Amino acid sequence: MTDYTNKVVFVAGGTSGINLGIAEAFARAGAKVAVLSRRQEKVDAATARLRAIGGEARGFAADVRDYEAVSAALAATAADWGPLDVIISGAAGNFLSLAADLSANAFKSVVDIDLLGTFNVLKASWPHLRKPGATLLSITAAQSWLPTPLQIHVCAAKAGIDQVTRTLAMEWGGAGVRVNAIAPGPIADTEGMSRLAPTSTAQQAWTDSVPLKRYGTKQDISRAALWLCSEQASFITGVVLSVDGGVALGGSSAMTRAMSL
Repeated sequence: MTDYTNKVVFVAGGTSGINLGIAEAFARAGAKVAVLSRRQEKVDAATARLRAIGGEARGFAADVRDYEAVSAALAATAADWGPLDVIISGAAGNFLSLAADLSANAFKSVVDIDLLGTFNVLKASWPHLRKPGATLLSITAAQSWLPTPLQIHVCAAKAGIDQVTRTLAMEWGGAGVRVNAIAPGPIADTEGMSRLAPTSTAQQAWTDSVPLKRYGTKQDISRAALWLCSEQASFITGVVLSVDGGVALGGSSAMTRAMSL
């Protein structure tokens, strides 16, 4: 495992699912880990788990849509632990809906959580990043480049995240800051997949759509995050890395079949 001893890691959305798995992986690798999420009880539970692993941890109850709250959490982390080495932006919302049935408020909610939230986290981290040496990592999805029925809100938000990733990689590269993203495929035991595949039939359809014929695990994503944020990937920036068992290779039609069941 890559060594992150005494590195400072901040994970927005890091109290559940994929993002908590990433936070735990960095804690096991020796990092000091701060997590941010909206609900205090989830923050408390996540920090307890991280401390049980043996690392230093702290948490913040804040909404990624609130720039000032996010900025304050990042500033407090840097004040306690020093310059930030890794920033993970993973807060997200998703559900299935035909565009004709989707309210403007529901569309805005997903875009605000995913895209605006990502901008807020990455932008607010800038004054506190270790320069050179910091790495920013966002969680996106294949819907960013694959138009997918029932997912117009997610397609729009994730496409924005991908462009934020590429643009910041160009603007901040001169300071020695790398900016990348991971696009997970169907990951087992996550809230997102429980919404996208609520029935056994839908779950089997997703499995069938993956060339490797299985759901991914949270560990699959955390291993990719550890590597992409490490010195082993020091010449990689502006990349959207698919960690999806090849599901995106089937294009929009494969994803549409899986989501329609």
